[in-house]
Amino acid sequence: MTTTPKKTPPPLLALTPVLVLVGLLYVAVGTFGGDTLDGASQIVLLTSTAVCILLAVIFCGTQWKDIEHAIVNNITGVASALLILLLIGALSGAWMISGVIPTLIYYGIKVIHPDFYLASTCIICSAVSVITGSSWTTVATIGIALSGIGLAQGFSPGWIGGAIISGAYFGDKISPLSDTTVLASAVTRTPLFVHIRYMMLTTVPSIVIALIIYTIAGFFYRTAPTDELLTFSESLKNTFHISPWLLLVPVLTGFLIIRRMPSVATLFIASFMACMCALIFQPHILNDISGVDVPDITSQFRGLLISVYGSTSVDTGHAVLNNLVATRGMAGMMNTIWLIICAMCFGGAMTASGMLGSVLSVFLRFMKDTVGIVASTVFSGLFLNICTGDQYLSIILTGDMYKDIYHKKGYESRLLSRTTEDGVTVTSPLIPWNTCGMTQATVLGIPTLTYLPYAFFNIASPLVSVIVAATGYKIKTWRQSDQ
Repeated sequence: MTTTPKKTPPPLLALTPVLVLVGLLYVAVGTFGGDTLDGASQIVLLTSTAVCILLAVIFCGTQWKDIEHAIVNNITGVASALLILLLIGALSGAWMISGVIPTLIYYGIKVIHPDFYLASTCIICSAVSVITGSSWTTVATIGIALSGIGLAQGFSPGWIGGAIISGAYFGDKISPLSDTTVLASAVTRTPLFVHIRYMMLTTVPSIVIALIIYTIAGFFYRTAPTDELLTFSESLKNTFHISPWLLLVPVLTGFLIIRRMPSVATLFIASFMACMCALIFQPHILNDISGVDVPDITSQFRGLLISVYGSTSVDTGHAVLNNLVATRGMAGMMNTIWLIICAMCFGGAMTASGMLGSVLSVFLRFMKDTVGIVASTVFSGLFLNICTGDQYLSIILTGDMYKDIYHKKGYESRLLSRTTEDGVTVTSPLIPWNTCGMTQATVLGIPTLTYLPYAFFNIASPLVSVIVAATGYKIKTWRQSDQ
């Protein structure tokens, strides 16, 4: 079955569904605000998909079966991500109610000084993400704990989310365990460690810029007074059974990740361990969640299941803390899953109709020198993230589209692999309907557009990539390379 349209759409026509998408999202965000992900964004994506299909059928002669095939392939490609999302929902609920995250927050408040919170958060998330190779796992575990510490210290959600996302995607980008890193090197046929070493030329300056900004901001940010932090800590201690033994759960989870246990298995085991800890350390909270008048083992089991799959609220006597320890479980991920499926529909329609390729052909016109070819690759990756809603698909399409062009112009494959990650991997969490943007916003409880202005590493990386290309530093043709 072919997905090639009978007639290639002109760039202006191909850009129409994207403009409709952006325009409707602007209206939706203005109308619904932070509740946009509850359904408005999904309807916007499906409407934009319908516009794309209508134009493709009328003006391009595209067959419906080709569009349907592309949509099904897209959704199939993210099936494992949807399962991981459900498990992340279970893990976040279990880790909170079991006291694992409250314990991390309790000790973190005592250890991390407010002046260095933002920089420390970025560094900690960077280290965990390098070790795990997963930004999603980093955000869903240590990221949530650090978010709680930041809220207790008086930082705004935007700054907190920006620091967490910057650190998580630094590791996701350069870790040899990261699937995006391996994928980018594989698609461009670049040896993995050659790819990682070459990325350091743009990645290190970007994270340094981010750390400098976070350090300066930490000194000037007005944080919560000491007595407020003490009240926060005491409320945690009075509500949950805080114990160093609970720290074994994140330690053992880290061990599983280092041993390269599959993500699904790791998340399931981490959730199961937290459930056992909840029964041992927090039976009183499980009884309250169950809503049963007579507490017993049955009520605890009921409360445990609700914590994993549903919404929970715990009264700590502190308004900010009440919002922090409230969980949504697996059910809380359903809006995100719905949004991902709708985004895959839009990406499939754009690909099958040839509109995606038509718009990308515009970028090729600017490839006259090194700066032009790098800038075109970066913006193509960003555009693909916007259109396809998935970083994996964007990496594959960017690598495939530019592979022959780089080779014909004599550039090394490592330049393409580095630029692909600079344009795709780090920008994916900045797009509200991208799988990464949706997931991180859902897990952290911070809208994508709220943390976007503060994700300085993610913003700086594409810009630094173009700047380094302009200097020509370490850029040579494959004929000159002694690689």
